[in-house]
Amino acid sequence: MTAEILILSLLFLFAINTPIAIAIGVASVLGILIQGSFPLMMVVQRMFGGTDSFHLMAVPLFMFAGVIMETGGISRRIIDFANALVGWLPGGLAAVTIVSAMFFAGISGSAAADAAAVGAILIPAMKKSGYESDFAAAVQASGGSIGVIIPPSIPMIIFGFLTGASIGQLFAAGILPGILIGVSLIGVATFISSKKGYAATTRFSIYEVWHTFRRAILALGAPVIILGGILFGIFTATESAAVAVIYALIVGMAVYRKIRVRDLPRIFTEGAIISSVVMFIIATASVFSWIAAIEDIPARLAGTLLGVTDNPVILLLLINFVLLIAGTFVETTAALILLVPMITAMLPSLGGITMVQLGVIIVTNLAIGMLTPPMGICLIVSCSISNDTIAAVSRRILPFLAILIIDLLVITFFSPLTMWMAGLVGK
Repeated sequence: MTAEILILSLLFLFAINTPIAIAIGVASVLGILIQGSFPLMMVVQRMFGGTDSFHLMAVPLFMFAGVIMETGGISRRIIDFANALVGWLPGGLAAVTIVSAMFFAGISGSAAADAAAVGAILIPAMKKSGYESDFAAAVQASGGSIGVIIPPSIPMIIFGFLTGASIGQLFAAGILPGILIGVSLIGVATFISSKKGYAATTRFSIYEVWHTFRRAILALGAPVIILGGILFGIFTATESAAVAVIYALIVGMAVYRKIRVRDLPRIFTEGAIISSVVMFIIATASVFSWIAAIEDIPARLAGTLLGVTDNPVILLLLINFVLLIAGTFVETTAALILLVPMITAMLPSLGGITMVQLGVIIVTNLAIGMLTPPMGICLIVSCSISNDTIAAVSRRILPFLAILIIDLLVITFFSPLTMWMAGLVGK
């Protein structure tokens, strides 16, 4: 009975729009009360235990680095460089939006931060240049989803924490899929822009590419330091997050001079608030996953799927379907903690899929969920910037969703795309 109460109460609380962390926490408390073998003090103990991890220290640090870099004038330089690279394409600003999101993804680790930092500049610019507002928001939301695939990636950190998979290998495995998704999104945006008659923003110029690259080189240095340090074994993913914070402070305060000492309390507060939301979800979800493990829910659900088919291809398609639906209704962090135990229990039946590739598949699914209502964070952020309704932007986002699902199938069934780069990184 405990398992049924746990799942039904969670679904009911989600249905009535209870905040994610509160819904998971209340469902967990109900599960413990029904189970009857543990005191409620276990809720507090599991919440603290669930967040007491060296790996999870990277989550607030990467979020903090993203806030510093957004404040420090880095976004504008990245956008100028992206404009020089792809602004000459039809609908140049749409392509610039996606390329800028790809660059910023290598800094923030967060799709919401990616969508907000780039969208605040480029959505108004697209509207001013004659782009339809809902199309501009759809482009930005689609590009923002890359923020959790190109490393550093907060969901990949959480997946590594949950499964013991190498976070360095997960980061490396996300590079080529992130590039594939970015290029395919640019293709869709360019095709639609050419049909709509949206013009290029500039002519291609090697001089302009070099000039804007020189201005952006320090901004682009953050992902190089983060990924280079991990790939060459200089520091761990968590240590790289701390390095990213120090680097961002130095660049923002000493080089670009956009951050002053009196700005630091506001930046620290903003970083703490953003981080606390994610960490609170992790804390309550760890209680839920603990009681779910006691009731053997992940293994039972995995057994249900395995009872449908033992064909690895069909099983992977079913897993992708479940994850796409979950990503639509459940916040990414909560979805990871709730679903990863069930999915990893099926790993031996997935036809040679490694834990690292499975991590990229799961994160890609949940990234797609960031574009779909009601829980699509990139969709919500973009709509808030463009002042469009979610319904209007959702219609314009359908072509981007279609290409993302095609990309997902390539990532799922073509393992070299993820494992070639991961193989270059040690355990």
